[in-house]
Amino acid sequence: MSEALSATLFGPEDLRLVAAELPPLAEGMVRIRFGAGGICGSDLHYFRHARTGDFVVTSPLVLGHEVAGDVVEINGEAPGLSFGDRVAVNPSRWCGHCRYCREDRPNLCENIYFMGSASKTPHMQGGFASLFDATPAQCVKVPDSVPYAAAALAEPLAVCLHAVARAGDIGGKSVVLFGAGPIGLLTMLAAKLKGCGRATMVDVAAAPLTFAERLGANRVINAGAGDDELRTAAREYPFDVAFEVTGTAAGLASAISSVRRGGTLVQIGNLPGGQIPVAANAIMAKELDFRGTFRFGAEFDEAVSLIAAGAVDVLKLVTAEQALSSAPAAFTLALDRSRSVKVMLSRD
Repeated sequence: MSEALSATLFGPEDLRLVAAELPPLAEGMVRIRFGAGGICGSDLHYFRHARTGDFVVTSPLVLGHEVAGDVVEINGEAPGLSFGDRVAVNPSRWCGHCRYCREDRPNLCENIYFMGSASKTPHMQGGFASLFDATPAQCVKVPDSVPYAAAALAEPLAVCLHAVARAGDIGGKSVVLFGAGPIGLLTMLAAKLKGCGRATMVDVAAAPLTFAERLGANRVINAGAGDDELRTAAREYPFDVAFEVTGTAAGLASAISSVRRGGTLVQIGNLPGGQIPVAANAIMAKELDFRGTFRFGAEFDEAVSLIAAGAVDVLKLVTAEQALSSAPAAFTLALDRSRSVKVMLSRD
């Protein structure tokens, strides 16, 4: 048996490094040695509150769904995979036979298990572990020249590619994004990749807006100083498409009020659980297309290909890298938006 060290959540801000013996690898599975992993906004919600949205942690949960590593063991058939392969790991384990899988919308799979998520009970454990198991279908090979950290960021890039796809044809359109965290920044890069026109980034903190400007935002707006500049920008370059990435009621309200009549609003951010006020009459009166977006489907493979080809430099987002054994300190750093954009965990 092999021993694995994992970053395991027991309750709000109770993240512990746990060493445990792994059982023998199950048939039809592959074992991955951790290379790198990105701390996501949902990981931070779990860390702070032991929940994200309506998903509540009810038993110890190994966090992490943005992960990459090396194949160290294979039990059974694993077409295209060999010992030592470097892989980006798709955290989605779809059933393949429900209505939504048959409709080619596997992200809506009725029976999905998702790594590091409390969406099902028992929870599916995540990849912030020195060794973890996955199905062969979850493993997408990457060249050895691709850093582990870049391969791990295929997951958030896939989320953003799917969100942009949900917006429809954005060629030449004016785009506004609310929330300059990693998902907001990657959505901006994905929108530019798909040919959008002007991209305006809105946030309430100066540091991430500076980062957005560096990554190519045409305009950045600090909404912490009030709504005047946002209103002015909406008049000068009416926003055809708005992406709400903050996961807050205030961000959603700003997106609804800012996007032009007849425009499109895509909600990416995971709002707090329970009921929240929504300006539904404005959605009706402005005849907005209000679209949800949840995780991704085939976009994971697309994201891996884009990263491997150098078409999207995801490592520009990385502001800190810490060893897996320092996960609690890394999570604390990731919570500080004045000091970090994307914090990565790496192999010890």
